[in-house]
Amino acid sequence: MSNLRSGTLLGHPKGLFLLFGTELWERFSYYAMRAILVLYLTDKTINGGLGWSTQDALNLYGIYTGLVYITPLIGGWIADNFLGQRRAIIIGGVLMALGQFTLALPNSMVDPHSVTAFYLGLGLLIIGNGMFKPNISTMVGDLYEEGDNRRDGAFTIFYMGINLGSLLAGIIAGAASAAYGWKAGFLTAGIGMVISLVTQMVFAERLLGNIGKEPAAKRAAAMNKSGKQEPLTKQERDRMKVIMIMGLFVVIFWAGFEQAGGLMNIFSQQYTDRMIGSFEVPAAWFQSLNPFFVITLAPIIASIWVKMGPKEPSSPIKFAMGLFFLALGFLCMIGAVMQQGGDLTVKTSMMWLVGAYFFHTLGELCLSPIGLSMVTKLAPLRLASLMMGAWFGFNAIANYVAGIIGSQVGEAGPMAIFSGIAIAATIAGVLLLLCSNQLIRWMHGAEGKVVEEEATDAKPVEA
Repeated sequence: MSNLRSGTLLGHPKGLFLLFGTELWERFSYYAMRAILVLYLTDKTINGGLGWSTQDALNLYGIYTGLVYITPLIGGWIADNFLGQRRAIIIGGVLMALGQFTLALPNSMVDPHSVTAFYLGLGLLIIGNGMFKPNISTMVGDLYEEGDNRRDGAFTIFYMGINLGSLLAGIIAGAASAAYGWKAGFLTAGIGMVISLVTQMVFAERLLGNIGKEPAAKRAAAMNKSGKQEPLTKQERDRMKVIMIMGLFVVIFWAGFEQAGGLMNIFSQQYTDRMIGSFEVPAAWFQSLNPFFVITLAPIIASIWVKMGPKEPSSPIKFAMGLFFLALGFLCMIGAVMQQGGDLTVKTSMMWLVGAYFFHTLGELCLSPIGLSMVTKLAPLRLASLMMGAWFGFNAIANYVAGIIGSQVGEAGPMAIFSGIAIAATIAGVLLLLCSNQLIRWMHGAEGKVVEEEATDAKPVEA
């Protein structure tokens, strides 16, 4: 770990809270745009939408969010080998700010240049996100020495920053769009990205020291006495296998979870009774339920893990719990569809959506911050950002699949989709429970488990 001259705050390096703030405003930018993207594409009114069909909008949403999560694989490799994380974050942030402001340019449904500018904005966001996302997460891990038990707590704090940004995004972008049109929502997203950039550029040198300046591959070569890049050891290969296998289950989770920005967003707009007295709740505000629940539930969940002590579940068990909570959330959506009774003119209670987001958030807290922390524990140093990018690559696959699933609503109907996701999540959770012991062995003590396997050829057994 590079030298830190800034001291600590709440028991953590102050640099953690800089990364917290940088990520908060970047996530504000992303989620502000995501909260209104599908609504903007499908809007046929004078509010300035593009007037697309629901199927076309959801297809594009899946492609966009998929690319947003696959480009970090490239951005992580570039940072590891050439730029270092700090420079990659700044370049990515500038590109994303330009992308948001491009989306905010005035448009017309009949103007072909509007569509060109729209795609240009999305392209800038995709490339910029690829440079930004894997590298800031890796830097959180770099704040702590190997074996430092504060790392999981640090990612919980970092994750709360992500969700605070998301909470503000849905409210502010939703209100701005409702009052001034969709372009105002994109403008707020661009302003949020500028705040993220300024925060990082002003405070990074003082609070982060040398962290993120030097490419990880160069640091790893300097630590190796021979000065050459050695092949991966058996332990490193086993740990990377864990990342890859756990990533497959992540695909299933996020493919269901990401219906929040697509199909569930459409459901809240078209089929949910959003009236509270004479006030109609903007559909985009439902996007803030998830981050609100994260912020309120994360400290409770973290304290439960601490109180459990040695009985705290391993990462595979927590992932399985996350899948089961996802299934419970979609049971709520099944309840909403049943309330309609096949009549699409019937508006369902908002409480079904609140319940779905509540259970989905519990699942997210059992899976997402745990996964980020796990990757920083298991990935070899010289591949740290690359493996973080690969981890987000599983999210890319999931988001693409989510778009395909959501776009089938016209043919299959919401009941088939919601129930299918619930069943798939339950089966995946059971499978993960069955293979959890082998995954723990392949971690080689990264989670504090001691196994007897290196000394003999006997079957490894947990102590």
